[in-house]
Amino acid sequence: MSNTELPKTIDPYKFADQNSTLEGFVPLAALGRFAECIVAAASSDPQEQCQVALAFSKDEERRRIVSGELSAEVMLECQRCMKPMPVTLTSSFRLALVTSDAQAQQLPRELEPFQTDGFTADLWTMVEDELLLVLPPFPLHERKDCQATEVLETFEADPSVPDAADEERENPFSVLADLKKRRH
Repeated sequence: MSNTELPKTIDPYKFADQNSTLEGFVPLAALGRFAECIVAAASSDPQEQCQVALAFSKDEERRRIVSGELSAEVMLECQRCMKPMPVTLTSSFRLALVTSDAQAQQLPRELEPFQTDGFTADLWTMVEDELLLVLPPFPLHERKDCQATEVLETFEADPSVPDAADEERENPFSVLADLKKRRH
């Protein structure tokens, strides 16, 4: 990947017409919505970044397309032990450029819309949206690496004690069955 910063805005239609590619990075600190979802970047370097590669083109139906890949190393909070854990977020995506909701609704299922503002597109917002989509909903350390393993072991069921789910339970509708038998 490139060591140059991805431009914040471009004319995506011009890039698609010219079959252009862009490689670079987006500083994670500049992505406000995403920054709220992570503990920190994976290292203490304030220049942490998301590496991005984008290819602009037209498909067989002459729709303008953005295909891309991104990767970022971040720290998320383990939902078991509440401690930071390193995670590498990656995404491959294929988006169609649209200027209205009506155009977005006409896209085939395999294409996601990327709404542009006339002849400008905010690439950083696109990258931020893709990063938000690949965030794990419940990040967890591997069990062996989690600092909550002692707590987990305490709460695990003892194999010698039968599980409540294994015990035969009374059917809550058996009362209704008894009432039905009595009426007939």
